[in-house]
Amino acid sequence: MRKLALIAAIAFASPVFATDSATDVAMDSVLGKTIEEVTASLTQMGYEIRKAEMEDGKIEVYFVRDGKMGEVYVDPETGAVVKLKVKS
Repeated sequence: MRKLALIAAIAFASPVFATDSATDVAMDSVLGKTIEEVTASLTQMGYEIRKAEMEDGKIEVYFVRDGKMGEVYVDPETGAVVKLKVKS
């Protein structure tokens, strides 16, 4: 239990978690292997999900955050982002 508390304290004190980039989806993001996992990851990052579906073998999710709309395509085998479009 003490190790878990120590790990949690280090993780939350880390400057990586304090930056906005930790909550931005990017080409190197891994979001999940199912529509549910991807939408949950994006929601946790602060994105509002507008639509999620399978298209051409990829998970496609349309989102909005801070007035910007976008879409992300995720490979369901790896969970990695393969295409990302953000409109200003």
